[in-house]
Amino acid sequence: MNPAHWLLRTRNRRVAAIALFVLALDQLSKAIVLRLLPAVGDEKIMLDGFFKFVHWQNTGAAWSLFRDRNELLAVVAVVALLVLFLSRHHFDSRTLPGQIAFGLIVGGIIGNLIDRIRVHHVIDFLYFYLQQRGGGEVGFPAFNVADSAICTGVALIFLITLRNDREAKSAEAPFSP
Repeated sequence: MNPAHWLLRTRNRRVAAIALFVLALDQLSKAIVLRLLPAVGDEKIMLDGFFKFVHWQNTGAAWSLFRDRNELLAVVAVVALLVLFLSRHHFDSRTLPGQIAFGLIVGGIIGNLIDRIRVHHVIDFLYFYLQQRGGGEVGFPAFNVADSAICTGVALIFLITLRNDREAKSAEAPFSP
């Protein structure tokens, strides 16, 4: 039997494959950042005035909320994974978009959890910003592959839910000749 066919044969395996792909991409990208930018705070301008590779640490959650709560956020991540596993039947996992969303979220959570356990902070490295006339920067908070996967998965779930709600309302609409 073809290994890819075996791996992707069931929806749970597809979710696991997506999560493992996200996890591998996340950890590989962070390893590259650590090799190219070894010290926390190192930066490499890629597009002047717009984009930098950075090596920043985040001991908080998104946008550095709950800063210096790394251990608590690691516990929250484990609880979130447990809740997601136990409630996985509530996701629209019968469809490929639902499986993709679930895999993205799980892979992203695990990627950042590994950082929290291994180096006691999340490694962020993608930084988009605009250069101000006075020399300062206005930027979007730095993020990583895991963050992107989580946000994309949540957005996909939102879109699936919106579509399902619209289809349900269309089915409820009275038929008029």
